[in-house]
Amino acid sequence: MNKIIVILGMCGSGKSVFCDYLEKKHDFKRIYFGEVTFDKLKESGLEVNPDNERMMREKLRQDGGMGVYATLNIPKIKDAINTSDVLVESLYSWDELKILQENFSNITTIAIVVDKNIRYERLEVREYRPLTKEEAAKRDLTETENIKKCEPIANADYYIMNNGTIDEFYERCDEVLNEIYKWNGWWFSK
Repeated sequence: MNKIIVILGMCGSGKSVFCDYLEKKHDFKRIYFGEVTFDKLKESGLEVNPDNERMMREKLRQDGGMGVYATLNIPKIKDAINTSDVLVESLYSWDELKILQENFSNITTIAIVVDKNIRYERLEVREYRPLTKEEAAKRDLTETENIKKCEPIANADYYIMNNGTIDEFYERCDEVLNEIYKWNGWWFSK
C-alpha cells in the first residue's frame, strides 16, 4: 500500500524545500494544501498577497470548518494514492490531520523545525512570496492561535531540524526517509 507523508512546519521552515528534494529522488505525487487558497483567490479576482491569503484562509475555515483544507483535498489524495506515494505539504490544523486519519490508514507525519530568527531571515530573502519579519510574526500568531497549527507539529512521527546548511538538511531528510521506508541505504544508492 502506498504511503501518505504529511509535511508539517511553521512558515519558512523548509516544507517546500523538503518536498522538492523528495520529488527529485522518488516518484511521489505532491498535494499542496495551500493551492486551495490560491485557487479561491483567483476565482474571486483577488490579488495573491499576504493579507488576501490570510483573509481567504480564514474565510474558508469559517465557512467549512477547521478541517476544510483536508476535506477539499481528499479527492486528490484518493486519486494519487492509487498510483504513487503522496506528499501532503502544508497541513496546518489538528482537524485537518484528524480528517486525513479518518480517511487513510497509511499516514506518517514529519515536522520540520527551525529557530524562529532563522526562519524569519530566510523568509525575508526567499524568492517566492517573501515576508518581512513583521508579516511572518503576524502569520505565526494567527496560525498558532486561530488554526491550532502546533498540535500536529507537536505530535509528529518524525522531526527534522533545519537550522544548518542545505546539505545537513538533506542528510537528515534521507535519515528520516530511510527509517520510514526501512530502505537500509537504498535511498542513498538511487
